Amino acid sequence: MAGTLSYATLLSQTYLFFPSHNASRTLNSSFLVNMEKPALTSCSAKKKIGFMDQILDYIEGGPKLRKWYGAPELLPKDGSVGEEEEDYPEDEVRDAVLVTDGDSDIGQMVILSLIVKRTRVKAIVKDKRTANEAFGTYVQSISGDTSNEIFVKKALRGVRAIICPNEGFLSSVESLKGVEHIVLLSQLSIYRASSGIQALMTNNSRKLAEKDESVLMASGIPYTIIRAGMLQNTPGATQGFNFEEGSAANGNLSMEDAASICVEALEVVPQTRFTFEVVNGGEKVSDWKECLTRLMEKTEQQLP
Repeated sequence: MAGTLSYATLLSQTYLFFPSHNASRTLNSSFLVNMEKPALTSCSAKKKIGFMDQILDYIEGGPKLRKWYGAPELLPKDGSVGEEEEDYPEDEVRDAVLVTDGDSDIGQMVILSLIVKRTRVKAIVKDKRTANEAFGTYVQSISGDTSNEIFVKKALRGVRAIICPNEGFLSSVESLKGVEHIVLLSQLSIYRASSGIQALMTNNSRKLAEKDESVLMASGIPYTIIRAGMLQNTPGATQGFNFEEGSAANGNLSMEDAASICVEALEVVPQTRFTFEVVNGGEKVSDWKECLTRLMEKTEQQLP
């Protein structure tokens, strides 16, 4: 078993606190990932509800989970979250993690991994009301134009770290003042290795990814770039990993594993920069902090 915990495994830990009150119900929200996607189904012969939908089920209606997690009561019926965002003092303790593109499939997986770790989460989403209905008070969902300096400043209030699961955010903002660590999940190796019609289809994404990495490298903020292989909708924690240089261009990586690695990378903050490649492979990881620290030290030795 690889070191990345599967979503089903994490859910089983949640059962210790509260039994399922309606495990078979699927939330009716366009914000949730389609239950038929293989990445969100169990490897069992029997069809089971996906981890993300079960967790969101608890989040929506589980008062015991809310009490355990320490969250406030349910949202008002209109789905609003008030004006908390406007009240952050400039010297507020930065303890939140901001997830960009929070309503994408992998953005949701990152958010759920953070929730399980009881992390304070902010997320930039396209549909704030739908996100509020899906995640409730466990996530402070915000929407707006990331090229707008006022919106970005509000989004970054109280934020210590950013996880960017998709390209486009870093290349659109002008200032990341106050952020202590940025984790970027990059598909740049895949875009550069593509050819023919595939290269044409991903040309814009490649340009955004290249600009994101360039902006990040020039920011002066400690960063971790995870150059992943082609992301697949397959169950996580069922395979090992390969961190060899050049592996990302031709290998694949479970989207669940990618989301988990992004969250694990928050615990290993480089002094300046840290870039590594990862795909699914044969290496088992039992301690991600030790693994990432080892990879970081190896990378630092190779720097000029």
